[in-house]
Amino acid sequence: MVDETHRPALGDAGQRVVRDDDARDGRNRVPWWRRNGKGGHGKNAHEKNIHGNAHGPSMHGKSGPRRGEEAGSDRAAEAPCYAALDLGTNNCRLLIAKPTSSGFRVVDAFSRIVRLGEGLVGSGRLSEAAMARALDALGVCAAKIGARRIAHARLIATEACRAAANGADFIERVKQHTGLELEIVDRETEARLAAVGCTPLVDPRSDGAVLFDIGGGSTEVVWLDRVETDDGGPPAAIIRAWVSVPLGVVSVAERHGGVQVTAADFEAMVAEFQPHLEGFVAAVGPHDCGRLHLLGTSGTVTTIAGVHLDLPRYDRAQVDGTWLGAGQVQAVVDRLLAMPFSERVANPCIGAERADLVLAGCAILEAVRRAFPCDRLRVADRGLREGILVELMRADAVWRGFAEAAR
Repeated sequence: MVDETHRPALGDAGQRVVRDDDARDGRNRVPWWRRNGKGGHGKNAHEKNIHGNAHGPSMHGKSGPRRGEEAGSDRAAEAPCYAALDLGTNNCRLLIAKPTSSGFRVVDAFSRIVRLGEGLVGSGRLSEAAMARALDALGVCAAKIGARRIAHARLIATEACRAAANGADFIERVKQHTGLELEIVDRETEARLAAVGCTPLVDPRSDGAVLFDIGGGSTEVVWLDRVETDDGGPPAAIIRAWVSVPLGVVSVAERHGGVQVTAADFEAMVAEFQPHLEGFVAAVGPHDCGRLHLLGTSGTVTTIAGVHLDLPRYDRAQVDGTWLGAGQVQAVVDRLLAMPFSERVANPCIGAERADLVLAGCAILEAVRRAFPCDRLRVADRGLREGILVELMRADAVWRGFAEAAR
């Protein structure tokens, strides 16, 4: 089954941060801090990496000043950039970042809704219009990557390209038109990257978090712990179980509708998703939801946070890391259900591009909340791209380099 639950074997903390073949190969690379700050533009997409944020520059890693920060700042100024691109069913996102002494700093970013998976549920193929939209966005990404000195990059495509009969053909078309070499990653890799990217937001005083990433064509749910690392970088992810469900906001909205959504429509969407979580709930086993918290990364949860905060325009700085109580989440979902479509379009944290998808996302969230009725939800405006950057920088031992430079 596509949504079979997996429980990875647990070794020591270092072994728990599993990397795929590309990252394993990266262990043998010469770190940038031993190349005297020299970098360059790799022709292969796996040899480039950039970090950016969809909503503007940001810091990622541990909070608070660190010993040797000033010495590390000189090292950061010399460092080349890393790049991460995520082409999903709904969005095309790019981040470009430079390492800092305990994380990284975003220096450029790009995000555009392209709806690559539009119509995929019915046709099984990527449409010409959808591919044209994605190619246009990827052209922008290629220009941004080409303008920077890049140490390493990873450029991935997820559910739409995995599921489409012409997905591989589209990847080749992207290479010919933009020069970008995208890799179609499997669901395990997608779940892991989301976990790595969001781990800094797991409350260390809790028994872990139920991380969910609601995408356009699939949703990954991960039982996640964290462990502090000894290299000075962000905490490492410990994945106790994970499941990838082949349902996301685009596929659910296309099946049930997203413009006029009644309470009955909403419950039908929840009911479609719920059975996919049964194996995952069984894998987690007996648990105290009071000792766990939910951790959501997607346009759905960031929208909910923005609406809850009544932001006049979306502001990542106010959303990323925000805590919401169960009652606050329910109040926003009820408010969105009561909104006419025109009001959803007019809301500055939703807009025309998400207005017909947000309630499908809320229904998926509701299914997760019913399976894990936790009191708290933490909102993450971060995910796959941040996970890619952490893995690439850790493979290059950048944080150990900062520590050595500070001695």
